[in-house]
Amino acid sequence: MYRRGGKRLFDIVVATLLLFAVAPILIVAALAVRFALGHPVLWRQLRPGLNGRPFLMTKFRTMTSATDTRGHLLPDEQRMTGVGRLLRSSSLDELPELWNVVKGDMSLVGPRPLLMQYLDRYTPEQARRHEVRPGITGLAQVSGRNALGWDEKFALDVHYVDHLSPWLDAKLLALTVWNVLSRDGISQPGHATAQEFMGSASR
Repeated sequence: MYRRGGKRLFDIVVATLLLFAVAPILIVAALAVRFALGHPVLWRQLRPGLNGRPFLMTKFRTMTSATDTRGHLLPDEQRMTGVGRLLRSSSLDELPELWNVVKGDMSLVGPRPLLMQYLDRYTPEQARRHEVRPGITGLAQVSGRNALGWDEKFALDVHYVDHLSPWLDAKLLALTVWNVLSRDGISQPGHATAQEFMGSASR
């Protein structure tokens, strides 16, 4: 029952209440991005959602658009700003995703929505992460976030799909608050976020 409709109802109610509650924080964060990075304040990118269907995920912008002499974007770690690092380390850059939750693109809890090009790189088992809506937080995020390897993340994502319940979601939301405060696993060593997933060796 929770999987069929209770989870969606919970998402709508909680995400709507949170949007009103964090409205002052959203305004301050938007102003900080505007003065530090200029326009646009919000960053949007096509990501795979439920059953792999694409949607536009919205976050606060954290990087510049700096390019090299050939016009190619510089690596993420070179484009990340002080304001961007603060927003990412505190997870404030994720707050606009609450609107994605209200719209039904995402859930509060679920596997993180990754890049569209990863869809063809998953094993059949890894692809099962798309059997539920992607989440703002999830089992992989509270178990190590970007400090985990890809295979570890995907195994945790599939475990969540198989064991989805209101009690697990409540536990993961509580652990997310703790992880945000402790700022654990924000990035992989040598990367601003996480290294690109190129496919599993065991595929």
